[in-house]
This record gives sequence, C-alpha cells and structure tokens, in this order.
Amino acid sequence: MAAFQIFHSSNQYWYHLRAGNGEIVQSGEGYTTKASCQKGIRSVQANCQPHRFESYFASGQYGFNHVAANGEIIGRSEKYTTAQSRDHGIQVVLREAPDAPVQDLT
Repeated sequence: MAAFQIFHSSNQYWYHLRAGNGEIVQSGEGYTTKASCQKGIRSVQANCQPHRFESYFASGQYGFNHVAANGEIIGRSEKYTTAQSRDHGIQVVLREAPDAPVQDLT
C-alpha cells in the first residue's frame, strides 16, 4: 500500500508518495509550513484523474508532472528509463494516492 510521507529538510516541509514496494513515485515542492504541505497532499488526492498527468521525455529519461486544475504542478515523478515504467508510476498514483495514509516523519 502506498503512503505519503511528510519530512522536514532545508527549513522546508516536503512530501514523497511511496509505493507499496518502498519506491518514491512522486514528490512535492518545498513548503514553508507543515499545514501547506498537508494541503498540497490533499490537492494531489483530489486531482487523481488521468488528464492531470503530463508525460515527458528529456535528457534520455522519462517522467511526469502531476498538474492541478489551475495548471500548477503539484507533484513530479522520479526519473524512469522506459516509458512503460513511467506509465506504471502514473497508474500507481491514480490507484493509490486518493486513499493513501499520511505518515508524518517530522
């Protein structure tokens, strides 16, 4: 089962979405407060529709951006070596993120 993990680093709060196998599937930006980071996670959960993902290929690697209704990037994928792996990562987010628990590691 996937889980969001909130952590504190470089004076900011961040989140990772970890898949059931422990791999990081998506990461958020740095937030100045934990409450803002939690709000970012709720936005990710609310925007889990296929059309909210922008796939890309750059510098020999595949990835995706998770985009909110207002066009703001709310999450970025890890880098993948194949389009198939990237597409699987998107499917994990779509399937797991809406109900994923949040683990506070701060």
